[in-house]
Amino acid sequence: MTAETTTIDYPKGLTFEQVWAAFMEDREHLKETDRIVRETARIVQENTAQMKETDRLIKETDRQMKETDRRMKETDRLIKENAEQMKETDKRLNKVTKNLGGLNNSMGDLIATLIAARLWEKFSAFPYDLKRGYQSVYIYNEKHEDITDIDILLSNTEWVMAVEVKNKFKKDDITDHLIRMQRIQKYPPAEVKGKKLLGAIAGGIVPPDVRNTAYQCGFFVIELKGESAALVPPPEGFSPKIW
Repeated sequence: MTAETTTIDYPKGLTFEQVWAAFMEDREHLKETDRIVRETARIVQENTAQMKETDRLIKETDRQMKETDRRMKETDRLIKENAEQMKETDKRLNKVTKNLGGLNNSMGDLIATLIAARLWEKFSAFPYDLKRGYQSVYIYNEKHEDITDIDILLSNTEWVMAVEVKNKFKKDDITDHLIRMQRIQKYPPAEVKGKKLLGAIAGGIVPPDVRNTAYQCGFFVIELKGESAALVPPPEGFSPKIW
């Protein structure tokens, strides 16, 4: 018997080298495909890790937002409580202020009453004879608006004296009384019209510097001594101002 020889039939027109080259090319393609698959797997893993971190951050942000909301609600509650406390405190302060104001007014009225008693006698050394007295005389402008008042007004047929009364006189009170005198002169009430107008200040306490300023402005000075008023002797050369 004759041994049979097996032969491989290559496609017509292709050589062994061409087939081997095609095989090697497919092998390279497989390697590239494997590399791409591995790279894709790595990217998927990284993305998965990033998604987990993102999810963690979202949960943490949500927790912080809830905590912030809780704190804001607590702050709002405290603000409301403080507002109520401030209202109550304001109410109490207003009550205290009102009471103090009433006390100050009462003291002022008492001092004015003590000073007004037979005040005309304090000017017996002067040719004024101011035996008629009024308290709380209001001054009105041409629109009948109350623009000032006179605490004590002494009067006779020729002279009038506007006396401003304070618990304790300050220099600013002197300035206010000068303005008051100008308004009385401009809008004189019936008892003042056609008469010579004088000014004086009277107080429970009149400090020396205030007293000197009053004299410079031409005002008499009256001070409460015990339960009655006394005219403080004017300095030498004092000349009362006539408005």
